Amino acid sequence: MEIVRNKIIKGNCIEVLWSLPSKSVDLIFADPPYNLQLEEDLHRPDMTRVEGVSDKWDRFDDFQSYDEFTAAWLTACRHVLKPSGSIWVIGSYHNIFRVGRIMQDIGFWILNDVVWIKTNPMPNFRGVRFANAHETLIWASVTKGSKYVFNYQAMKSFNDDKQMRSDWWIIPLAKGPERLRDEVGNTAHSTQKPESLLYRVILSSSNPGDLVLDPFMGSGTTGVVAKRLHRDWLGIESDKKYIHMAQKRIEAVQPEEYNSDVFDVRDLKKKRNRISFATLVENGLLGAGQKIYFQKNTNKAAVIKPDAKIRAIDGFEGSIHQVGRYFIGGSPCNGWLHWYVLQGSDFIPLDEFREKYRAGVQRHQ
Repeated sequence: MEIVRNKIIKGNCIEVLWSLPSKSVDLIFADPPYNLQLEEDLHRPDMTRVEGVSDKWDRFDDFQSYDEFTAAWLTACRHVLKPSGSIWVIGSYHNIFRVGRIMQDIGFWILNDVVWIKTNPMPNFRGVRFANAHETLIWASVTKGSKYVFNYQAMKSFNDDKQMRSDWWIIPLAKGPERLRDEVGNTAHSTQKPESLLYRVILSSSNPGDLVLDPFMGSGTTGVVAKRLHRDWLGIESDKKYIHMAQKRIEAVQPEEYNSDVFDVRDLKKKRNRISFATLVENGLLGAGQKIYFQKNTNKAAVIKPDAKIRAIDGFEGSIHQVGRYFIGGSPCNGWLHWYVLQGSDFIPLDEFREKYRAGVQRHQ
């Protein structure tokens, strides 16, 4: 059964998710009800009413009913995610801690919690609490150790070419022309998320042609950004009014013509042919019996074996990644970047030998 793409499906998200083929979605962004527990209208000091979240879909009888709903839709999301997929869930202090626990209980592996720090948050008009100036996003893979998409190099571009952090600044609320309004000028959807936030989520953890699903489609921001970035999208929404609004908004997007050299932001090293450490050994760029050094430390040496495994000075054996992980107490390790060959007084990273071999192959193609 082929999964539908680039469409909003009307219905209950739990029922619709279970009707979809298993392991068919690359990325999920979920903006579920926050269960804000608002019991009365909120007013500013001048007594004008605040356009807060008062919708019926955000109301639950108690925490137990909210937890049951959360577990149900998250389990259904796990059903449709590919083993290489990942999920983002956004929330506030009202719900995100409950969501995180439930995600772990049903098997998701949390990769990061990301704090979206708002540049223009709503103040606390009563002056009895701190102003709520952030929301939290949980990013998780399907299981511990599963492979997932992360465009690391692309994300560095948003942080002055430094490793992207988990605190995201300079992303304002959806305001101005971006904010959808109804025919009389009122906010059309109470929890519309800014396109710049979804841009970072989708760019970081999917690739062109991937399928991005939003089980609470609402105003359609996920579809808008996915279309602009040449990802396929699928939305689920129960409210006919929101569906009409989102479809109209997405249809208005006219992305630039697709060019893989432009829109595919994966690390170039990952897009090129994979070169194994064994390839370098059997082709003579590195030799059996040769010493290599971990993080330029001559006290952390290993010897290359004929089968391309390496043996540490204390006898531990494995791949360049496994022995590197052993030296740093079990943390993930990319051996290509942490092992060095000593040539004279210079330490040369293994990655340079890989690039040298790759360049030679390309010259002869």
